Amino acid sequence: MNMDCARVLVVDDEPMNLVIIGEFLAETQFEVDAVESGEAAWQALNGDRSFDLVLLDRMMPGIDGMEILRRIKAESRLSDLPVIMQTAAATPNQVREGLQAGAHYYLTKPFEQGALLAIMRSALEGRRNAKSLRARLQTEQNVTPLFRRGGYELRTLEEAQSLASYLAQLCPQPETAAMGLTELIINAVEHGNLGVSYQEKAVLKLEDRWAEEIARRLALPENRDKRVTVDFVRDDKVIAFTVRDQGRGFDWQRYLDFDPERAFDPNGRGIALARSLAFASLSYVGSGSQVTAVVALSAAAEPSE
Repeated sequence: MNMDCARVLVVDDEPMNLVIIGEFLAETQFEVDAVESGEAAWQALNGDRSFDLVLLDRMMPGIDGMEILRRIKAESRLSDLPVIMQTAAATPNQVREGLQAGAHYYLTKPFEQGALLAIMRSALEGRRNAKSLRARLQTEQNVTPLFRRGGYELRTLEEAQSLASYLAQLCPQPETAAMGLTELIINAVEHGNLGVSYQEKAVLKLEDRWAEEIARRLALPENRDKRVTVDFVRDDKVIAFTVRDQGRGFDWQRYLDFDPERAFDPNGRGIALARSLAFASLSYVGSGSQVTAVVALSAAAEPSE
């Protein structure tokens, strides 16, 4: 999917807001459909056109944004559709409600063009990566379930994605495991070995320079020999993946759960998503340069509530 040519459904009951968003996107190649109500949005989503992204106003009369969001995530045909919630309702509880319902991207009104484009690119990139993982899982050579342990080294983001999809085949739900492993291994490359901070990544995403900066840092002499190691050990009940990088670590405690204050950034949701969706447990050691993710292989291994 070419992110610049994506089709976007914009939903807002204020005509002026639709005009402003239209102006922000006028010089891009995004194809925009705009509607003024939740009822019209749901009709559009069930029509002949398919969409790559929804930019959704939260507070509307009739069917509001939260109801549309819940319907999207409950419909298997639409559930992977990224939703950006744009709202003036930005209290922590309101943001948390939206995050729990599946809106992992937020914009607070009024917003600037640069912030809108950065969040849109991040949302579309997330969907593209998920589709790429599914494609990899369909084409990867099968990993034999007889493997009880193994170890790997990697250096680049491309290698991280390939290894994650390969190892995910050991798990009962490969697609979910691939998503979680990809987040952890990429985090080890970019934040661990390459030293990209959360704040730096946010700026790079806003300026659309993230990929360029990763390539630059990979080529630096001090980074050329750095590797991320990924080991796994399995028994009849669980498989444990341990990811280690050669960085100084990071404040990992902040990223284990969805934080309403970070919902408006173009990055920072990967570890929380991985922890909540992919693993039975996720444990960092010390400064955060080592993490172990456990996948349950049987119902008996599921963590108790």
